[in-house]
Amino acid sequence: MSKEAILVKNVSKMYKLYDRPMDRLKESLGLTRQKKYKEHYALKNLSFDVKQGECVGIIGTNGSGKSTILKIVTGVLNPTDGAVKVSGRISALLELGAGFNQEYTGIENIYLNGTMMGFSKEEIDARVEDILAFADIGDFVYQPVKTYSSGMFVRLAFAVAINIDPEILIVDEALSVGDVFFQVKCYHKFEEFKKMGKTILFVSHDLGSISKYCDRVILLNKGEKLAEGRPKRIVDLYKQVLVNKDAEVIEQGMGGSKEDILQKKQAGGGLWKSRLELNPNLLDYGEKQAEIIDFAIIDDNGKINSGIVKGKDFIIRMKVKFNQNLQDPIFAFTIKDNQGTEITGTNTMYENISSGPVKAGEEKIISFTQNMNLQGKAYLLSLGCVGFTDNKFTVYHRLYDICNIDVISDKNTVGFFDMDSSVEIQ
Repeated sequence: MSKEAILVKNVSKMYKLYDRPMDRLKESLGLTRQKKYKEHYALKNLSFDVKQGECVGIIGTNGSGKSTILKIVTGVLNPTDGAVKVSGRISALLELGAGFNQEYTGIENIYLNGTMMGFSKEEIDARVEDILAFADIGDFVYQPVKTYSSGMFVRLAFAVAINIDPEILIVDEALSVGDVFFQVKCYHKFEEFKKMGKTILFVSHDLGSISKYCDRVILLNKGEKLAEGRPKRIVDLYKQVLVNKDAEVIEQGMGGSKEDILQKKQAGGGLWKSRLELNPNLLDYGEKQAEIIDFAIIDDNGKINSGIVKGKDFIIRMKVKFNQNLQDPIFAFTIKDNQGTEITGTNTMYENISSGPVKAGEEKIISFTQNMNLQGKAYLLSLGCVGFTDNKFTVYHRLYDICNIDVISDKNTVGFFDMDSSVEIQ
């Protein structure tokens, strides 16, 4: 029977959320006996193990606790309750380059990171050539890393992390750094680790990689373990959770009560947007001749849901209330990646659709229907209503980065879009 490389037992991580900074200060100084904070559990009583030589994947929606448990396993965070036992030297690809000194050269940072990982100078000397060959950044390795492009920085950071011959490799969405050629090298190295019988704990939104590499998969939801088992079964369950985010699905996996379900359904007063996770830092502006009062993302099952399966049709819908008489307002949506790059979008003017004149007090519902061919990852949705007043372009109302769209895919290709290629080999 294989020995456990990682043992996580009844681990919980609770954060104290304060309404005001002063409340935190008063409590830290012992000036109040009242509890001034709300308890938020990023993890709740989580238990699992990873055997030596096993590749275990962790999947789950945003905010499910995936990165939190990896940070606890690697010692970056301490658990509130429970215990973690690790047997073997860890290399963690969490936040690439987190231990780099911007003033040091690439070579100096290699030795700095190696020393922090417990290697002697002689051991680092033996690995330098492999690190430099893998990073492939040429003479820039002798320059301060503050002069590097973001691509060179992550290449060197990845090369350092993956070429130290660890016994346990922990990866958090780090295999997609750099250009496509570097990604190929990263995946080859990952496969090499697996063939060598290294222990791997792997977090990714790329369900194709999870299915291909993992022996076993753990599904997290809101800090708790929803299920654990063979990749195909757990990935299928994950898709069900994402495309049916209502309480009944969670109930099936977590044993929620009917009363809890009823309360969740009544919350939000029936607004579409109440069933989505909204961005508390969204940008809301405009002259408000018209207002976007509600919106929804609707999956191919007709349910309001931010998780959209790649290859399926979905709808972006908004409800707009008009505070003035307007002539032919324009309705728009934009989808951006997590770095703020606009990936795609359209509006009624581009689509040659005219809304015609509208009157004050009137409401309209606008629905954009399309097929999801973006790659599997998280995106941000923005909505807008604009127009021309006295031949002057006017922003009536815009909501930037209002909520996320999680694209669920078990096959990702290169770049942002899937060309849906048909392949024939003769």
